[in-house]
Amino acid sequence: MVTSTDRVDEIRAQWRRERPDLDTAPMAVVARLHRLAGRLTAELVAGYRQFGLGEGEFDILATLRREGHGAGVSPIDLAERTMVTTGAVTKRLDRLEQAGWVRRTPHRDDGRGRLVVELTETGRALIDEAYTAHMANEKRLVAGLRREDRRALERLLRTWADALDASERGERTGRRAGRPVSDD
Repeated sequence: MVTSTDRVDEIRAQWRRERPDLDTAPMAVVARLHRLAGRLTAELVAGYRQFGLGEGEFDILATLRREGHGAGVSPIDLAERTMVTTGAVTKRLDRLEQAGWVRRTPHRDDGRGRLVVELTETGRALIDEAYTAHMANEKRLVAGLRREDRRALERLLRTWADALDASERGERTGRRAGRPVSDD
């Protein structure tokens, strides 16, 4: 049971005083999640920096590592898997290749000059060490939550993300998905 108040509670109280006609209930979730997301990102990025990596470089190396040893991934596929533009992937790959952590080579089975990206042995060793530290950092970040609370939060966040995804798909097709949020 939560008994303390935080800055979000104070802000909501101010809005209730100034604009009692507004429902600030969503702020209780969105503002806290927004604040938490910023703090988590800062903590994660600090961990990547210990290995000389930015968030984007870490993401590329981790994506390549998940593919398995010797598996090459096209820059277009990397863009899709890391949810950034192909231009952003190119810049990240330039930095990673210059550092000796990835290499771009012609696709073995495609004569059209398509490139694939692979980890070098140095890059593989780096991401193995960095990812081990990353998982320890994530464990530290959720350590204040009980296991059942983490599972409940995971379920709620997945449900929310699915609802937002469905709403976005509906907007693209001209339909409106989802229901209004109520405070019950």
